[in-house]
Amino acid sequence: MTSHRERRLLALLFVLSFLNYIDRANLSVGATDIQRDLSISSYKLGLLLSAFFWTYAVLQIANVSGWVVDRFNAGWVLAGGFLLWSAATAFTGIAHTFALLFTLRMALGIGESIAYPCYSRILSTNFSEGQRGLANALIDAGTKIGPAFGTLLGGFLMARFGWRAFFVVLGSGTMLWLIPWLAWMPRGKEVATRKDAADGPGLLEICCHRSAIFSATGLFCSNYFWIFLLTWLPAYLETERHFAKHKMAVFASLAFLVVGVSTTLSGWFSDRLIARGGAPTRVRKSFAGLGLAFSTLVLPVALVRSPGVAVGLLMLTCFCYGVFSSNLWAITQTLAGPRAAGKWTSVQNGVGNLGGVVAPWLTGWVVQHSGHFYPAFVVAAAVALAGAASFVFGIGPIREVDFRPRRLAA
Repeated sequence: MTSHRERRLLALLFVLSFLNYIDRANLSVGATDIQRDLSISSYKLGLLLSAFFWTYAVLQIANVSGWVVDRFNAGWVLAGGFLLWSAATAFTGIAHTFALLFTLRMALGIGESIAYPCYSRILSTNFSEGQRGLANALIDAGTKIGPAFGTLLGGFLMARFGWRAFFVVLGSGTMLWLIPWLAWMPRGKEVATRKDAADGPGLLEICCHRSAIFSATGLFCSNYFWIFLLTWLPAYLETERHFAKHKMAVFASLAFLVVGVSTTLSGWFSDRLIARGGAPTRVRKSFAGLGLAFSTLVLPVALVRSPGVAVGLLMLTCFCYGVFSSNLWAITQTLAGPRAAGKWTSVQNGVGNLGGVVAPWLTGWVVQHSGHFYPAFVVAAAVALAGAASFVFGIGPIREVDFRPRRLAA
């Protein structure tokens, strides 16, 4: 990544992923306030926290997002999706019913469903195998630093001004990103063409491939774990650890920040190992498998009595998760290649984010019926371990799949 144009493009995508996950995670920061304001149960709160993932996952499983990205200018697709999800965030601040909030969260999912297919299309075309670890890690860092910043800022601002004002200002203010994006978005060979889409593999051909099946399964497991933290960690710190709102904001944001730092360092280091002759299969799978396996350190977080020890274990857990997440999409982009990147990413991310549907809902159900968080931590740890096995033993060699070109009739 030596050219100014590549650095500028990656910087814009980093900022976008940063904003993307502030918008996605901000509901969890105000969860206890919204629950009190709307007088809803923990079960209904879990449904509300999962609403985003209903549309987000379905549109990608159905390949609607991948189809759009593969056939239209990825820059304009990304701009349109961003406008929709920012507007949904802003209007959340003026919603006064559970049904309207639920609808707006589903609208947020529609807008954000095109993000990762666009990322994969752009990165698989513009960055080589030895560059994708760091490129993907920086985008992934944005998805972790975003919640860190949003949790910290949101926790303090909501405590002073309320959750409604925060949503309105955030949703309307972030639209400024569109100005530099429309000026510098990728054009020409950096975006999908109709020829690429026609010549690429079919959806069924991708879905039947072993590596696609296990990459989607592994993402489901890892997303369950991450969304469990993203949506319920603030509430856990407040209700079970009895942290005040501002204290919760500090430690939850620090946990997300640790993931962002870890994924950036791990992405850089994995690229260096490959540049020095390391096999992509060994390097990428080692980072993904070991990182996700050691994320099970989250389990003793719910067991220890000392808040200090619990916070320390939480930070170590988040560092391990960052080691995993740095190489997740580098694996997918190498396997898919430019011709299949949009479709493969869409399906994988759609199936993977069903974990985002299940995790908030199931955690809410478990907490309501058990009265505490420990069983939910057990489930999250077990699912993370299953995800590590999927990446290490399920996915085949990390090299581009040799899909046969499809030829159009004359």
